[in-house]
Amino acid sequence: QVQLVESGGGLVQPGGSLRLSCAASGSIFSINTMGWYRQAPGKQRELVASIISGGSTNYADSVKGRFTISRDNAKNTVYLQMSSLEPEDTAVYYCKMNIYTNRVRASSNYWGLGTQVTVSS
Repeated sequence: QVQLVESGGGLVQPGGSLRLSCAASGSIFSINTMGWYRQAPGKQRELVASIISGGSTNYADSVKGRFTISRDNAKNTVYLQMSSLEPEDTAVYYCKMNIYTNRVRASSNYWGLGTQVTVSS
């Protein structure tokens, strides 16, 4: 089994910064895409940023220039550095990873349980 655990959420004032982490554990052969999603109350879950195994990244327009996604393949961990936070960034943030559990079986998507980020004065 594979488990993803997020950490780093919390309450921050507008203009502040937070760093989220998500570590995968369990039966992991390799990890393809890692990503961060968020879901605000009453809204659909949306992609925030993603990073493939080669390092190429993709960002939602609303976070470009403010958020940075990175990964540590040796630790099976993805990070999201968030700066210049705005109240509109308030949401539960989820990580998602596309993971191969062995050399033969097709990859599957795994989700973390989420971490709350609240931006408020």
